[in-house]
Amino acid sequence: MKKKAVDRYDSVWDALADTPEQAANLRARTDLMQQIAAIVKEQGWTQVEAARRCGVTQPRMNDLLRGRVSRFSLDALVNIATAIGRKVHFELEVA
Repeated sequence: MKKKAVDRYDSVWDALADTPEQAANLRARTDLMQQIAAIVKEQGWTQVEAARRCGVTQPRMNDLLRGRVSRFSLDALVNIATAIGRKVHFELEVA
């Protein structure tokens, strides 16, 4: 009986994405979402209050806090972070 070859990936995003560019975009969106969610938790904001402060609806805030990355563009997340007084900084690394 032959063993099936197992693909190995550096991250779950590399496994899910079709291209390295898509994986990088997913990683960046996930990182921003997690940081925004941490700020919301840290501040003790309700979803309604967080949504108001971030300039989005409560259902949209719920999507963010539940990590529904496919529902947010990088632009939208940068706008949300800026709305709550944060600066967004990206760093490029040599692959």
